[in-house]
Amino acid sequence: MSRIGRLPIPVPNGVEVKIGSDVVEVKGPKGTMHTPVCPLLNYELADGHVTLTRLEESRRSKAQHGLRRTLLANCIEGVTKGFSKGLEVNGVGYRVAVKGNMVELNVGFSHPVLVELPDGIKASVEGQVLTLSGIDKELVGEVAAKIRRIRQPEPYKGKGIKYLTETIRRKVGKSGGKK
Repeated sequence: MSRIGRLPIPVPNGVEVKIGSDVVEVKGPKGTMHTPVCPLLNYELADGHVTLTRLEESRRSKAQHGLRRTLLANCIEGVTKGFSKGLEVNGVGYRVAVKGNMVELNVGFSHPVLVELPDGIKASVEGQVLTLSGIDKELVGEVAAKIRRIRQPEPYKGKGIKYLTETIRRKVGKSGGKK
C-alpha cells in the first residue's frame, strides 16, 4: 500500500470539503480550490479526516493513490495557510519592483522586463527579495520558475534571480598567470 496515500488528511476547523462525482471542492478562509476525483479511488470524509482507498489493485490505481492524496492535502493547506516562494535578485544595478499586478525587473537588459501576475498570486518586495504568495501551490511555483527563467544565476559571480533556498555552485575564474 502507498505510504503517502494511506495517511488520513486532517480537515481543520473552518474548512469545508465537498466530495462530488468528478471534483473535490475545498472552501476555507483564504478561498476555494478544486481538485479532480480519480475514478479508481474511494474518497471518504469522516471524523474531521479525509481518507483515500483504492477500489482495485491495478498499477494505475497504485500510482494515483499517493498523487491524489497529496493534491487534496495541498488544497486543504492552501486554503488555510497558503503557499509562498521567495526569489532573490543579485547583481550590480539589478532591481525588482511591484506595480499593481505587474512585477518590474531590471536585470541587466537594455529595458525593464515586465511580468504580469495571474489571478490568485500576490507579490511583495523587501529589498532585493521578491516574495510570491497564493493558495495554489502549483501556480505559485510555476510563476516563480517563470520569473527565475528571465535571468538565471550564473556560476562565476552569482548574478541573476535565484530562489532563497537555492545555493549556487560557484566556479573559479581564469587563473592569473600561466607558466
